[in-house]
Amino acid sequence: MNVDEEYYEPLTHTVSPEDDGLVLKTVLRKRMSLSRRLLSRLKKTGQGITVNGERRYVNSRVFAGDVIEIRMRKEQSEDILPQPIPFETIYEDEHLLIVNKPAGIVVHPTKGHYTGTLANGVVHYWRERGEHCRFRPIHRLDQETSGVLAIAKNPYVHQHISAQMTANQVTKEYIALVHGMMEERCGTIRANIARDPEHPHLRIVTDSGYPAVTHYSVEEQYPGAAKVRLRLETGRTHQIRVHMSYLGHPLIGDKLYGGNSGGLAMDRHALHASKLAFTHPVTRKWMEFAAKLPDDFIQWIETLRSGQTP
Repeated sequence: MNVDEEYYEPLTHTVSPEDDGLVLKTVLRKRMSLSRRLLSRLKKTGQGITVNGERRYVNSRVFAGDVIEIRMRKEQSEDILPQPIPFETIYEDEHLLIVNKPAGIVVHPTKGHYTGTLANGVVHYWRERGEHCRFRPIHRLDQETSGVLAIAKNPYVHQHISAQMTANQVTKEYIALVHGMMEERCGTIRANIARDPEHPHLRIVTDSGYPAVTHYSVEEQYPGAAKVRLRLETGRTHQIRVHMSYLGHPLIGDKLYGGNSGGLAMDRHALHASKLAFTHPVTRKWMEFAAKLPDDFIQWIETLRSGQTP
């Protein structure tokens, strides 16, 4: 097989004068943001780390002007069945795929959902285009949640953006429709979240839980409901759903956390991932991606504007 078919284009970095004489491993970690795990993987699998075109040990020294290249072998998700599942592509390059996930679709195959997932659709999409990539979602959305979702095409991009998320350097915004009249037009919810010991599929607010922070602002107030924009600092499971319920304003349609659909024609909770922004791991450019509201969400808003209460 041709090398260009087996490997991604190399990631490159030119050693700066301030890094002159540093150990190669230090530059890989400091400037190219390679995690220990990925660096270990590259060494074990024999994938290429070269300096000026020659293989080097990671404990060798590099000097100003040296060109470091990393080549990673392309992989496939052999355990995921390709299926023509519809989804909207927002952005794609050699390193990333950004999609607008439809509501009702599970992101990754799990027990009880081996087919019909977004992963099945993305793998099919790549196969049709002759691409060889492993399905690596950088984050998750609940089955009923629609909106923007980022998928990495190689482990470097996955670990780099994951590190940005851990460092709170990624912007994640959502639109939700919630029950009740919001007294505060904006605010911040700081309430720890943990698994419910009595119902493991649910999450609860508890002092012994993991820190969770959600910022909110009211965009529209309706009789008995509100349209709210939310920004996450942390990414706990069900965080928005748990926090809004804790605040006394559960999501409309969210039966698990105290919401209901009332007179609205809906078969899911009213939550949409509207925006995702981060620094591209390869180009180092700040990029913002937006997912338009789906038709059902727009219809719910029009119904609430007309004065109907959920």
